[in-house]
Amino acid sequence: MKALGKHIIIELSFCNQKILGDLSAVKEIMVGAALEAKAEIREVIFHKFAPQGISGVIVIAESHLSIHTWPEYNYAAVDIYTCGKKTKPWRASKYLEEKFEAQSALTTEIKRGVARKNGSYAHNISA
Repeated sequence: MKALGKHIIIELSFCNQKILGDLSAVKEIMVGAALEAKAEIREVIFHKFAPQGISGVIVIAESHLSIHTWPEYNYAAVDIYTCGKKTKPWRASKYLEEKFEAQSALTTEIKRGVARKNGSYAHNISA
């Protein structure tokens, strides 16, 4: 089955709370993940919430990486969406798991842009 894109959804649990609450650390790790995936970075946007939590997105030529952190729960929700054959999103996933010191990572891969016979597009989920 040919897909236009690959979307990896990651639940990172039991992460290092200090890292999840540090804006520069989260930003640096996410940029590192994009580079690890061999992606071409276009924009980097992050925001720290009060009293805690960070949201950010890295726009890449091949799509995006995004994160939302909950330091109080030692948890981060991450999306890695890439198109084309050049990028390696699973390398980025492993990199993030290591850098956030996650003790548990639940991942789901969704193949996006799967052409149907009627000309519409669908997605396919695999765990």
